[in-house]
Amino acid sequence: MWRSIASNALTFFIVVLFFLGGVVLWGREQYSAPGPLADAICLEVPAGSNMRSLSKNLEEQGAISYRSIFDLGVNYTGAASQLKAGSYLVPENASMAQILEIVTRGGQSTCGTQVLYIVSVNGGEVRVRELDPATRDYALVASFDLGAAEVPAEYAAVLSRADTRYSVNLAEGVTSWQVVESLKQIDTLAGDVAAVPAEGTLAPDAYEFTPGADRNALIARMSEAQTAILADAWSRRAEGLPYDTPEEALIMASIVEKETGIAGERALVASVFVNRLNQGMPLQTDPTVIYGITNGQGVLGRGLRQSELQRETPYNTYVIRGLPPTPIANPGRDAIEAAVNPDQSDYIFFVAKTLDPADGHAFAATLSEHNDNVAALRALERAANN
Repeated sequence: MWRSIASNALTFFIVVLFFLGGVVLWGREQYSAPGPLADAICLEVPAGSNMRSLSKNLEEQGAISYRSIFDLGVNYTGAASQLKAGSYLVPENASMAQILEIVTRGGQSTCGTQVLYIVSVNGGEVRVRELDPATRDYALVASFDLGAAEVPAEYAAVLSRADTRYSVNLAEGVTSWQVVESLKQIDTLAGDVAAVPAEGTLAPDAYEFTPGADRNALIARMSEAQTAILADAWSRRAEGLPYDTPEEALIMASIVEKETGIAGERALVASVFVNRLNQGMPLQTDPTVIYGITNGQGVLGRGLRQSELQRETPYNTYVIRGLPPTPIANPGRDAIEAAVNPDQSDYIFFVAKTLDPADGHAFAATLSEHNDNVAALRALERAANN
């Protein structure tokens, strides 16, 4: 009898295991399978929300079929503390896994009305955009210069809307002075900026904020982001670099940033300057000379004069050897990565390939090759002027 009971118990245990295994597989499939949304929705995640309230909201909007499976997915992935406040576009048939990735990735909100304050090298701009959830495309509603005396009515109208999202977008290569001056002109921010941050210490990126946010707090976020980016990149730096500190790497990154806007060229441009430093050559880069003239306060607006190229200043890398004393702009992540992990090359010269900056540069390992590249560029310039 006991043998029969044991046999039956074992059979029952095996059946339970198979059942539980089937439930787990079914749950996994449901978690990753297309969801029930027939149309995209704009999902609001208020500040202070948690995953429990989010899953309830998703269930009420018909974005998920099984709230319990979504909650299990949150716990299994360890994402319970990673929810980011914002306004997110959830596409039709989004799976629970996709939804969780959307609301935890952070960054700029992806739906609703957007007011973007663009801080670029050539000045500030305000863009108002509306998103059509059906097409998932943004339409530009209004655009005007930051600090303009008169603003479009569309801008004033969206300021009172609850779904309006605001962000400051820093372009790579802007100076700290340009950032501060632009922030002063954003009427949805508050507070006086105590001082211009050290050059290079602000991370180019998009920073969301709520109306009335303090300008200094926003600058602190930019600074913290750049500190983290630089520390991470420096920890993975190549061996044998001709600079000893992350601060010097940041200087190099700023030079690379100002020399090329082409992502695929940055590491190669960095290799040129690394090779020059290793050979004891002057860096001979115009952007450093320009920074020494403008102090990062706007653009020069003209070509460099011979007297300026010959004058000995801390930023004239045609005269001094080594790096200038500070960065000359705020470099982006890619430029920082290029500075700490440059390409391996024999190049020590480069010049524009064509009159279009998008075409990049021609690189050379010898002065003779470089002179040929320069001659080719001058021929293009003469042809364009005829």
